[in-house]
Parts: sequence; C-alpha cells; structure tokens
Amino acid sequence: MIKKILLLAFVVFGSAAMLAQTTITGTVKDAKTGETLPGANIKVERKAVGTNTDFDGNFSLNVSDIPPFSLEISVLGYKTEKVEVTKNNQNVDVLLTENETFLDEIVVSASRTPERIMESPVTIERLDSRAIKNTSSPSFYDGLENLKGVDINSNSLTFKSVNTRGFATFANERFMQLVDGMDNSAPGLNFAVGNLLGISELDVKSVEVLPGASSALYGANAFNGIMFMRSKSAFDDQGISVSWKSGLTSQKAAGDNEFKDLNIRMAYAFSNYFAAKATLSYLEGTDWYATDYRDEVDGVSTSHSGNTAYNGLNVYGDEVGTTLDFDAIAGTPAGTLGATRVTRTGYNDVDFMNNEAKSVKFGASLNYRPLGDDRVEVIWNTKWGSGNTIYQGQNRYNIKNFTLAQHRLEVRGKNFFVRAYTTAEDAGNSYDTRFAAINVNRMWSSDKNWFQEYAGAYLGAAAPFGVPAMNHDAARAFADRGRYVPGTTEFDEAKEIVTNDPNLVTGSKFLDRTKMYHADANLNLRDYINFAEIQVGGSMREYRLDSQGTIFTDYDGPISYTEAGAYIQGQKRMLDDRLKLTASARYDKAINFKGNISPRLSLSYAAGEDKRHNFRASLQTGFRNPTAQDQYIGLDAGAGILVGTAPDNIERYRSLPYGLGIDPNLAGYINAVTGSTIGGTQVLTGDMAYNNSWTVSSLEAFALSGNPADLKKSNIAFVAPEYVTAYDVGYRGIIAGVSIDVNAYYNKYEDFIASKNAAAPLYGNVNLSDMVDLGPVTGGAAGITPIALIAVGNGDYKGVAFDSNSDSDISSYGLGIGLSKKVMNGFDLGFNYSYAKFEEAGGTDPDFEAGFNTPEHKVKVQFGKTDLFKNFGFNVNYRWQDEFLWQSSYYDGMVDARSVVDAQINYTIPNLKSVIKLGGANLGGKEYFSAPGVGATGSQFYLSWTIGN
Repeated sequence: MIKKILLLAFVVFGSAAMLAQTTITGTVKDAKTGETLPGANIKVERKAVGTNTDFDGNFSLNVSDIPPFSLEISVLGYKTEKVEVTKNNQNVDVLLTENETFLDEIVVSASRTPERIMESPVTIERLDSRAIKNTSSPSFYDGLENLKGVDINSNSLTFKSVNTRGFATFANERFMQLVDGMDNSAPGLNFAVGNLLGISELDVKSVEVLPGASSALYGANAFNGIMFMRSKSAFDDQGISVSWKSGLTSQKAAGDNEFKDLNIRMAYAFSNYFAAKATLSYLEGTDWYATDYRDEVDGVSTSHSGNTAYNGLNVYGDEVGTTLDFDAIAGTPAGTLGATRVTRTGYNDVDFMNNEAKSVKFGASLNYRPLGDDRVEVIWNTKWGSGNTIYQGQNRYNIKNFTLAQHRLEVRGKNFFVRAYTTAEDAGNSYDTRFAAINVNRMWSSDKNWFQEYAGAYLGAAAPFGVPAMNHDAARAFADRGRYVPGTTEFDEAKEIVTNDPNLVTGSKFLDRTKMYHADANLNLRDYINFAEIQVGGSMREYRLDSQGTIFTDYDGPISYTEAGAYIQGQKRMLDDRLKLTASARYDKAINFKGNISPRLSLSYAAGEDKRHNFRASLQTGFRNPTAQDQYIGLDAGAGILVGTAPDNIERYRSLPYGLGIDPNLAGYINAVTGSTIGGTQVLTGDMAYNNSWTVSSLEAFALSGNPADLKKSNIAFVAPEYVTAYDVGYRGIIAGVSIDVNAYYNKYEDFIASKNAAAPLYGNVNLSDMVDLGPVTGGAAGITPIALIAVGNGDYKGVAFDSNSDSDISSYGLGIGLSKKVMNGFDLGFNYSYAKFEEAGGTDPDFEAGFNTPEHKVKVQFGKTDLFKNFGFNVNYRWQDEFLWQSSYYDGMVDARSVVDAQINYTIPNLKSVIKLGGANLGGKEYFSAPGVGATGSQFYLSWTIGN
C-alpha cells in the first residue's frame, strides 16, 4: 500500500513539475534614445523557445524551464544582450545598444569562426536582412552590386553573375557561390544559378562576400572570390512571412511589361527538439530584348543591304556563308565578274528567344535537436528550382524549363559540422539559338540550293521571273522566296521541330542531366586545445557528366571524375588580444591533375586605446581546377568547335560528318594518285584536331601572304589547374565618426586557363608532307601542291578552340575605399570607390585573350534614413563606372561608361508586421549593356508588400 501511495505521489508531483511554467515579462528599449523597440527577439538561450516584443516594445514569455536560465534579446543592428532569469514572474527592462558601425557586425566566412568585421583578417563585405529591407534594388541579389568591389553582370532579368577582382564571365567559374554550404552552380553547364534558382529573399539571414583567393579554406575554385548566402533557422526564426512584389520593366525594344514576384516562408518549432521550414518563390516577367544588329566585322552595317557578308551580332543563321566565284560559275575570264562572300539571311534574336523570364523555387527542411538545444542539430534540406532565362556563352542559349535540385543532410554543433549533398541539373527544353536559326533555314532550303539560286539569280538565270541580273539585293530576295517568316505557322512549326531535336546537324536542343555528389566536414578544436584555435576539415566531390553526347563526349555513357581535399587552420591571439595571427594550409587532389597545396597567412592588429583601429595584411593562394567543360566538352558551336583537353577527351571526341567543298572529281584524282580516302564527308576526330592543326594567327598570315612558310603547327598542352598568389593589406577603423574600410591587393597568376584556337584541315597533313601534282587536272595551271592547302582552298577546315593554359605573365591589382557616417541627425551616408587593373606580357600565343572584363574605376554612393519620420524610411543608391573592354568567345567589344540611380521609400505598419516599399532601378532611364550581345538593361519599377518578416 505504501509503495502505491509513493508511486501516485511521484506521478502527481512529477506531472505538476512538468506542467509548471515560468513567466517573464518586460520591455525592450533603445539604450540611447529610450524609445521602445517593437519586433525584438526574446528567446531562451540555446533553445527555440521565444517571442517578440509588441508594438509598444513589451513582451510576455511563458516557458517550462525552471530558473535559473538566460534570455537572449536581439534586434538587427543592435548588440545582443543576455538577461539572467532567477525567479518566476520576473520583470526585466532591457536596453539594447545600436551597433556604432557596420564594422561591429559579425561574420563567419573569413576564418570559419564568428568574429566582428572589424577583426576580420581579410577583406570582407556583408549584407544582412536589415540591409535587404533597405535596399533600393528590386531584389537582394541586385543589391549586392552596391557593395564595395562587387560587380554584377546581367545576362537577363533572372540571370545575373556576381564577381570580384576581375576576369568576369557570365559563367564566372573563378567565383564560387555557396547557399548554406552548398555550391549552387550547375555542375555540367558550369554557371552559378544565382538568383534564378537560389535562396528565397524572405529566407536570407545574411550574405557575405570574400573578394580574392580563398582556396586555403574553401578549396578549388575559391579563386577570385566566394559568396556565402545563409538562410534563417527553422528554430530561431519562426513564423509565416509573405512578400508580394509587382511592377514594370521598361525597355525601348521590349516596351513596358509587367513582372510579378511572390515569396512565402513558413517555419515552426514543434518543440525544443523538432522544427520545420518551407519556402516558395515565384517570379515571372519579360526579359530584356537583345537587338544589337551591328555587323561583327565592320561594326557599322545592320543588314545585308550593301554588305553581302553581313553577320549581325544578335542575328543568327547569317554565320553560314561562302565565297561565290562568279567567274568560275559563269565560265568567264578571272577578274571579269569577281568573287564575293555571301552569307545567308538570318533571324533576329527575338525570333528564337522567347524572353519569358520565369523562376519557381521551393525549399524545405526538417530540423532535429537531439539534446533539446543548439549544441547539436540534424538538418535535412531539399531545394528545387525551375525556370526560364538567357545565357550567353559561345552562343546565346534559350534556357527553358531548366531545373536544379539539391538535397542535403547535415549534422552540426557549436564546434563541428558534417555535411553531404547532391546536386542534379536538367537542361529541360533549352536550346542554342544560333543552331536553331541555322537549321530552320536549312529546313526550307539547303545551303547548297540557296547559294546556287543566289548565284544563278545574280548572273541572270532568274531574269525570266523579273529578277534583274548583277543585283545582290534582288538575288537575295529570289533565293529567300521560300523563307519561313517569323510569326507564320510554317516558321512556328519548323522552330518547334528544330528546338526539340538534339542533333546539331538538324536541331538545336541540348541535353544535360549532370549530377554532383559532395561531402565536407569541419572540426574546431578550441574546447580541447588552449594555446590557439585550431580547425581541421576536408571535402570530397564526384561529378557525373550526362549530356548524351550533346555537350560532352559522353557518347557511350556518363563520365565520372573526382576531387578531394583537406585543410588545417590555426589562429592565435596575442598582446592583450590586439594581435591576431591566422595560418592555414590545404591540400587538394583531382583525379586528372597533380596534388596542390594552398597556404594562407594573415595578420591583424587592433591599435588604439579602445582597439578601434584595425590593420591587416594577408598572403593567400588560390587555385582552380579546370571545369567539366574545360576537360570534357565536345561541342560544335557553329562558329567553332569546342574541345576539352583531358587526355581521354582527345581520344574520345568525334564530330558529326562535315560535307566537303572539294570537287568530287578532284578528290577522286587525289585518292587515285596518293592513296588518300577523301570522300564527300569527313568526321573530325580529337586526335586530328589536336595533333594536325595550325595556329589561327598563322593561317590568317598565310591567307594574306600566300606563303606556306607562314603556317605554324599548333602546340597545345593538356589543360591543368591555374594558380594565383594574392597579397592584401587593409585598414578598418573609426576616425572622427567616419567608419573607414580601405584595402589594396596584388594578384599574380600562373598557368591561367584560357582558350587556344587552332585550325584543322579535314584532309592532308599540316606539315605539308603529303603532296599531289595537280598539273594533269589543271592543264599545268597548278603543279605539286600540299593536300592540306587544297583543303584550305576549298574551305575544308575547321576552327577548334581547346582549353589550355597560357604562358603569359598575368597580374592584377587594385584598391577599395569604403566610408560611411551618420550625418544630419541620423541620415546614413556611404561612399565607396574601387580601382582595378591588370597586366599581361611575355606570352607566346598571339591569340590569347585574358578577358579581364572589369571597369578600371567604380564609384558607389548611398544615402538614406530608416526612420525619416515615424515608420517611414528611404534609401538612394548611385553607381558609376567607366568604359571597359569585354573579351569573350561570343564577341569582343567596348562596354560604355554608365551612371545608374536606384531609390526606394518604405512604410512600416507595426501592428500588421508589414512593410510597404515603392522603388525603382535605373531611374534615369538610360539603357546600358553589361556586355556586347546581351539585352540592354532598362528601368524597373516595383511596389512590394512584405508581411511578417
């Protein structure tokens, strides 16, 4: 009986203890002004239990914890405070101190450990959720361009490429982007999906940008810089948030078009152990039209009128051309009628680019804390996105229904994490617009037939049909009489067939279902080692390329290759924590390349009585492994063939059959005399292109001189990793109330990865060793002639671009100056200036182009106030940059200087937890280009309503 009574008492009192609650009430105020702070976060330390202050800055929190325990009180832009709870029904008054400067904000990426920006040993830029709220740009991603030293190049409305310190491309392989530790680049197509399929704006906790080399901690490809996007916690950032944004894009070519942007975020902690989060984003709009129709050669003409060889920059299909020798065709003496290069009539970019910008993003996570607090957390995270955009590489690509999926499992604690994830891409219905135009043209008239009709009409054969002779415009009109006109049923049906055909001989679609598998881990030993903070870690990655032979040479199945690395870092504070020394080293090995060691050494010193003057210096190294395309691409891009130079790729590559221009009778004669096997078509193999080709510059010299001695055999090495050694010095501090961040850098590159161009004859040896006597077939007009030169004379050769390494001495240097201050009773005024320059000398390849693609001078100014009056704020950003040269495989040309003004006003409705924002980008309306060939960026106006964020 006694045992039963004791058991009943234990159950009753135990249940009562479990149901017991502690109530804490209080008020949160600004320590300087005494004003209450609505929306402040109050939570139990290390747990997900918490609440927010109301409109008047008051809160009431009921928890099951038994005192004593600690509360954490935080607001963006203020220093976090801790309050000890010692009894039930305790009332607390909390005063939060606003960060004196952005230099007091906390960053993690610089050393893989939390530290103030002021103390960071390297240059770093940061954007948090408060800055996102105040940005004048249409999205947080666009707002990154206002950071010091950060460039954004716009492919389209939904595809923007972030870069630092030069050598920009739209793929931008030298700059890495991580979302919650996951590389968000498409593993096969080699470009970061950025704002197309990246993180939802409502879920962004912070964005940190490390300009310059970071391979010592982050491995291969953290070469020019790295960007970290961190999402909000399912435990710590609970609630439902909704954002609706709508407005107009305005461009002369496209007109005014509506765009819509919806974001939803939901997060809930079911207990101290379980939480979940989901995000959904949807964007649609009309992309910027590309309408640069200038001829790629003369840069002046915009049509075939007066230029029979016209090849417009945003016109496709007009790359197909030939030289018509009217004397040979008509049988007249040489020089009577002459010869003229003629190209086919092409189609405009807007005829094949649907310009329907769209992005759908979904993310979800399940979070488990086995100890009931943040000491250990297990995260399963899924991200999926699909969209339409435009990508400009060798050609311009209509990216349609492209999808990217990532799945991550991570276990993390205060001092460690272990993470594994996979990335899978699917090119969907994407296609190459150049090949789409070429093959639609060929559907209604073959190239051979079209040129025959053009030549015949020019020589008078179509005179009975009223076509005047010796008139190029009339000859073109006659040859084009069956042309499919954009907007007609015939054109639409042909376009549908071609863009769904992956065979580039007849179609334009490209397939890609490449996957990447990645695992990495980090351990901070600070709880076990006292003399310094030591971290160790490593990573491993596998690529599985799967394009079914449309991009890569995976004709017989997927291509797999792996990379792995490990690192160690030590950080030691000395001299009353004024001096901080950080040293790290990483070893990486890729299956196709030798191992590489990347060291880093940095030193920072906090001077002054209050340690508010921080001087820093660093020596860093970086390296970049050749991309999947550098190694394994095998793609005929129309204007040239792209071949990766992994040794097994050269062995594997083979083209589709090319039709030969040589006269069949002449080919038969050469075969009979020399034993050659020249036919009507020829397949170009990787071995032929790599081992039997000339340099392009020597072929051009031969074309001018006619002297075979000018021809030089190409000598291209297999592609290898490229390296950079980076020196960086800087100062951060506060002088007379002005926050100052200044840095200067110098980078020295080695084995810079670049494309090297060659010209490969489809028959004959480039050493001119195989010859034939043409006397018997030319009546003595020609004698013994190298067969390879016969190929050149008949246009039977192909331009091939190989990825290799330059022997040029390449360096870049620059500086950045950032100033900010509160002026005129609380207005925020910011200014930054960036200078960037590069030098190249000593190379032996005259065709080498470094592609620095960065303006030398950039100026950015910010002015605003978050509380101009109660609940009302505004922000204005101004950016200027000078003109610069853009070099790419698509086109080389100057990009004009530009000035851009963005602005926004916002109104907060505290009782609805809402912010309404009205803003615009490029308010001046002067359109500008990020690079030659892309659509001109016009103006964008928006109105947004955000609830609960």
